[in-house]
Amino acid sequence: MTLYLYFARKFVVILAALTGVFLVMQMLFALLEHLRRFDVSQIGFVKLFQLMLLNTPKDIYQILPLIVILSSLTLFLSLARSSELVVTRASGRSALTSLLSPVVVAFLVGVIGATTLNPIVAATTKKYDELSSLYRQGGNNVLSFSRDGIWLRQGDRNGQTVIFAQGSNHDATILRDVTMITYSPDGGPQRRIESSVAELSESQWRLSDVKIWPLGQGVNSESEAERLDTFNLSTTLTREQIRDSFGKPRAVSIWDLPRLIGQLEEAGFSARRHTMWLHMELAQPFFLIAMVLVSAAFTMRHTRFGRTGLASLLATMSGFGLYYIRNFAQILGENGQIPIELAAWTPPLASVLFALGLLLHMEDG
Repeated sequence: MTLYLYFARKFVVILAALTGVFLVMQMLFALLEHLRRFDVSQIGFVKLFQLMLLNTPKDIYQILPLIVILSSLTLFLSLARSSELVVTRASGRSALTSLLSPVVVAFLVGVIGATTLNPIVAATTKKYDELSSLYRQGGNNVLSFSRDGIWLRQGDRNGQTVIFAQGSNHDATILRDVTMITYSPDGGPQRRIESSVAELSESQWRLSDVKIWPLGQGVNSESEAERLDTFNLSTTLTREQIRDSFGKPRAVSIWDLPRLIGQLEEAGFSARRHTMWLHMELAQPFFLIAMVLVSAAFTMRHTRFGRTGLASLLATMSGFGLYYIRNFAQILGENGQIPIELAAWTPPLASVLFALGLLLHMEDG
């Protein structure tokens, strides 16, 4: 038991140290990127630094498998270089048994990541998106939905527009029975627009069968209303922004995802992206286990056999390959080309089996 605790403690220390290194590097890269994307003279360095801090948890959580595989490589190389694995084998303990501690630690890291880090990342990502939209466009775009219809707010430096529609297509780019209220930058209403159909095209809403009421002070809205066959209303919205307004899966806590998925499906929208993300998060601990096993398969042998650098390179490339396959399966699942459960759970479980097979081959021949 003492030996297992020793391996576990060493792995945790290495994992924490590498996480700290990547955290500092990521903050520096994020700071440079935000200096390029935002005008410091307008928003100030303090707000820019705040954006960088809010974006860092998402970046670190995204590269968690990379941190785990590099930590595993460092652990097993250090154990092999100090002959601790040789001593472990000489004491009658199997090399596979000595993997139990790192595997348990990786599994716990995955569980903590999904249950604790995920809500933190979701909160910071949501706040980052709101502030980023506010600083770049002067307003943010928010979509909400109910059984009566959907509500959408678009904003820029020229004012805000509140949109209500009783129906839409699956991605809310074609709205039916639409009512729009436009507001001036000082907050006062300017006009009310009703349309039977509103279709989002590049930088504008294309309205059909339109009636427009002016809403200024001292204006008889009904007498000055006008009817038009078509009318174009400018917008800063894009298809991607409307899709993300449903709630980016990464910006929603894993504890709130089931409720949001139910709301999306009840309102008639597709919830495949959110369902896929939920299963990906649940399968994360098993993928981290695969990263540990792949590292062990290439680096548990003694350094006197040579080719340590080649073994480390092969382990890293294998980890990246498995990570790429998992992301590719995620895309296929989100697009509906394969079932969500198959796309989310097959890559982690197959990676574990692949790593175990490779490890048994390397150890027993």
